[in-house]
Amino acid sequence: MFLNITETFKLMEQLANLAMRQLLDSEGFLEDKALPRPPQPHKKISALKRDLDARAKNECYQATFRLPRDERLDGHTGCTLWTPFNKVHIPGQMFISSNYICFASKEEDACHLIIPLREVTIVEKADSSGVLPSPLSISTKSKMTFLFANLKDRDFLVQRISDFLQKMPSKQPGSSRAARKTSIADPAPESSPATQPSSPTSPLGGHQGACAQEAPTASQGLLKLFQRSTPMEDLGAKGAKEKMKEESWNIHFFEFGRGMCMYRTARTRELVLKGIPESLRGELWLLFSGAWNEMVTHPGYYAELVEKSTGKYSLATEEIERDLHRSMPEHPAFQNELGIAALRRVLTAYAFRNPTIGYCQAMNIVTSVLLLYGSEEEAFWLLVALCERMLPDYYNTRVVGALVDQGIFEELTRDFLPQLSEKMQDLGVISSISLSWFLTLFLSVMPFESAVVIVDCFFYEGIKVILQVALAILDANMEQLLGCSDEGEAMTVLGRYLDNVVNKQSVSPPIPHLHALLTSGDKPPEEVDIFDLLKVSYEKFSSLRAEDIEQMRFKQRLKVIQSLEDTAKRSVVRAIPGDIGFSIEELEDLYMVFKAKHLASQYWGSSRPAAVRRDPSLPYLEQYRIDVNQFQELFASLTPWACGSHTPVLAGRMFRLLDENKDSLINFKEFVTGMSGMYHGDLTEKLKVLYKLHLPPALSPEEAESALEATHYFTEDSSSEEALQQDEREGARNEDVQEKREEKGTSPPDYRHYLRMWAKEKEVQKETIKDLPKMNQEQFIELCKTLYNMFSEDPMEQDLYHAIATVASLLLRIGEVGKRFSARPGRKPRDIAPEEDELPAPDLPQNPARELQPPAAGDPQAKAGGDTHPGKAPQESQVVGEGGGGEGQGSPSQPLSDDETKDDLSMSSYSVVSTGSLQCEDLADDTVLVGGEARSPVTTPHCGGTVDTDWSISFEQILASILTESVLVNFLEKKVDIGLKIKDQKKVERQFSTSSDHEQSAALG
Repeated sequence: MFLNITETFKLMEQLANLAMRQLLDSEGFLEDKALPRPPQPHKKISALKRDLDARAKNECYQATFRLPRDERLDGHTGCTLWTPFNKVHIPGQMFISSNYICFASKEEDACHLIIPLREVTIVEKADSSGVLPSPLSISTKSKMTFLFANLKDRDFLVQRISDFLQKMPSKQPGSSRAARKTSIADPAPESSPATQPSSPTSPLGGHQGACAQEAPTASQGLLKLFQRSTPMEDLGAKGAKEKMKEESWNIHFFEFGRGMCMYRTARTRELVLKGIPESLRGELWLLFSGAWNEMVTHPGYYAELVEKSTGKYSLATEEIERDLHRSMPEHPAFQNELGIAALRRVLTAYAFRNPTIGYCQAMNIVTSVLLLYGSEEEAFWLLVALCERMLPDYYNTRVVGALVDQGIFEELTRDFLPQLSEKMQDLGVISSISLSWFLTLFLSVMPFESAVVIVDCFFYEGIKVILQVALAILDANMEQLLGCSDEGEAMTVLGRYLDNVVNKQSVSPPIPHLHALLTSGDKPPEEVDIFDLLKVSYEKFSSLRAEDIEQMRFKQRLKVIQSLEDTAKRSVVRAIPGDIGFSIEELEDLYMVFKAKHLASQYWGSSRPAAVRRDPSLPYLEQYRIDVNQFQELFASLTPWACGSHTPVLAGRMFRLLDENKDSLINFKEFVTGMSGMYHGDLTEKLKVLYKLHLPPALSPEEAESALEATHYFTEDSSSEEALQQDEREGARNEDVQEKREEKGTSPPDYRHYLRMWAKEKEVQKETIKDLPKMNQEQFIELCKTLYNMFSEDPMEQDLYHAIATVASLLLRIGEVGKRFSARPGRKPRDIAPEEDELPAPDLPQNPARELQPPAAGDPQAKAGGDTHPGKAPQESQVVGEGGGGEGQGSPSQPLSDDETKDDLSMSSYSVVSTGSLQCEDLADDTVLVGGEARSPVTTPHCGGTVDTDWSISFEQILASILTESVLVNFLEKKVDIGLKIKDQKKVERQFSTSSDHEQSAALG
């Protein structure tokens, strides 16, 4: 496959397109994964190429015949079709899917045919002959018979069609469908009683009152209700022209058939370009857009949506209410509650159907026009066809589809109008005009009677017509545009031209165009007939083909997505506070790594919650979030505090600390805040982060299970004290406010004073070291374990172990001394009985002993300890305990001299936590950290052991102790380049994605 460069490029293009679509709409993309696979796949073709080709053919099939998005192509074969209108056999391709048989001629305009299987009554093999080999006859309910011939495998084809027919519902929800179908075939549908069964609003009468139950919008368009019923004879030449159009279409229906099974030929296009008569506009829009197929296969769906969405409030409904009275306010149909209510129901029902799009500006203008020519249900399904198939990704929060087609328009301008292209780019006009032109199909910039003719062509030809007309408008105004000096002048030129595009054949009374009133000048330009404009657009720019436009969309989609992602990145980086410490370049690199980790979960780990919860409609900062597993992976790659096997534990604590809203996900701002705490700031700031990582909520209850009692004790104590202090502060504040009120008396209020108070309340209070709670003994032991693990593989490893042993022993002694002077609840220090000052027995709960594992046997670090031996540690620990706590069990404690303290600290630093006797991950079971009152190395199980609930240490004490050891200060203040770690992480991601692709292709193969 990769020997052919064209095929390789096509494959890469398909993969890129799939990736872009998934970025745009992950939910819709996931629904589109299942494609039919051949029963005997070709062994020489890779599974990836086979699936991508099948997907491309399926998308082309849906787009060519305007079929629902869930329709799956089963196969296609060459054949000929007998066309009775010109009595020839046209060569082409027959396409078969589970619900349709379609035909496309080799010549583009010769003939297209769509036969819904729901309409098929007979499929039979006719007798073969030399003139007509392998013929197949298909008859429909509308008495039409289609004759195919030259079928290669006719028997297999008939069997497949029979299988699909058997799967069709035996009884269609059918009287309403068949009756409505008859009404479509009837030249006078308004007189047919069959319009009633398909009415979507009849089930809603009980919910909306008698008035809504009899709403005439249920069965016909608003135009018929609000247009003066003037006989055609009284309209003169316009009436005669309209009558001729109707007659031309009736002749066409007679020759080519009417309804979904109509032969669509070049003659059909000619009639569309000449204008669809108003009496047939709604019917033909439904047929040409494919909306009719979805409407008849989903009976009652719209009524059900209206019922479910009635009374529901959302952001979309709020926006809809705001825009209802801005939708064609100049038209009488929307100057009363009847039209407004119908528009509200259709827009709300669609927002409820497709919450990903919800509601977007310009949908109200398009929908109001659809309601003029069809019932509510018909307008709803036309809107579905427009938003989900004909203008993909147009109507969402980022209007990506419109931006994609804007890029195509710029490219076409360079190709067809090169002399104007550069000028338009300099003026910046393309981006201004294209969105308003494309999003509303010219309905907001042209007189209504003219724009609706373009909509006729759009439903038949698709986006191609909109691009052709836009190019024709620029071409017609080229000279004036080349003379413009700024964007405003160019917009005025184009606005005045569009205001004077008229439809001289319209039989409807003219509707004042608001845009024209704003741009009218002293000398209006000459009028331009809309049919002349369409004719010129086809003559000059008809070389545009639908396949070429789709190809250009692939390329432009990549550019638009990249542009949107760059915008998102800049917005997110700007949202990061300036004091975070990272440069703009570092923040952008971190954002790319963070986003890549999130996206990896969508492609290779979709079961993770971060992949499921991504919502493109959220603000940029909230669109990409990661869970604890992804954070642990990033933390291990980027942290300057590598802790070996202890790293995931530390990462879990950091995640809990950053996850302030407790939704198990963190955004980029929270992620960067955590990274900044480790990389930037002075010794105090970094130590503060470490300190917080060993307090709740970072330290989970499971990690400090044996300290639950102590935690409860300190929480209760501190909370009561804090509550008291808070009450005092509030009382003082209330007194101050009262005094100020008394001072002011009847003087006018000082608003600046209130503004200053409000600003002060809003100001983020920077946390100081005084605000940090004290740490209990269990938490302190966990902090020591983390520090020991951090020093592994550091060049100054032994010196760091020695220093932290000294600091830990000192802090344990400080905690013991502090405990002596702390008052127990409810008792004064002087009331403490002398016996309570005695040293506790080894088996009492106050024993602060904490196990710490020695290195494994034979570990070289164990030998590096020099004069310290594991066998001697317990004895030496006891000596330290006796020296530090008193002279014997039961004897009162005596104050220590400075020399004694120094000696004891020196001894404890080598005996209790020897620099060589501890590994970074082995602090748990045998070696004992002891304080001043420890009598013996009693081993305490990790779970269920006892903790000295009176022991505590403050952040200031830890900071002051660490400052005494220069090697610890240098370690914590050491600068680490995060750029190198980001590069390493990107390499890992590339290797991961490559290996994952290989594994997936192997599994598919």
